[in-house]
Amino acid sequence: MGRKSNGMNTGKALQKRRHHGKWLNADYVRRTLELQKKADPLEGASQARGIVIEKFQVEAKQPNSAMRKCCRVQLVKNGKQIGVFMPRDGAQKLIDEHDEVLIERIGGCQGKAKGDIPGIRWQVIKVNGQSLDALLKGKIEKARK
Repeated sequence: MGRKSNGMNTGKALQKRRHHGKWLNADYVRRTLELQKKADPLEGASQARGIVIEKFQVEAKQPNSAMRKCCRVQLVKNGKQIGVFMPRDGAQKLIDEHDEVLIERIGGCQGKAKGDIPGIRWQVIKVNGQSLDALLKGKIEKARK
C-alpha cells in the first residue's frame, strides 16, 4: 500500500486505510459477519432442548483409553443433530432414547471440544424436565412419561 498519508487533509485516507486493515484480521471478520453464530447449531443460545436419538461411546484422546458416554440429540428448534456428552457416573442409565433433554455448552476454548472428548461440544443438564444432577444424587426419581 505504500507509505501512510500525513498532512492536514489526510483524515479520510487514514480512516480508509484503517478500515481495510481491519478486514485482514480473521477475528474481526468472524465477529463482524457473526460466523460463529451461523455455524452454531444452537443459533447463539446458551441452552437448547432436544430428543435423544441414540446412545454411543467415544474413545478419549491419548493418553487416556476411557470410553466417554455420549448420545445423539436432535434439536427441537431446528432439527439439527449433534453429539452430546452425558456427564458423571451412571448418567447413561438414566437417559433413554426418545427422552427430552436440555443441553448446554461444555465450555472448551473458542467453542471447541473440551478435555479428551473429540468432537463433542455439548452436555446434558436435564432429562424430561428433571435435573440430571439431582437424579444422579438420588434426590429425585426419574419421572415416567
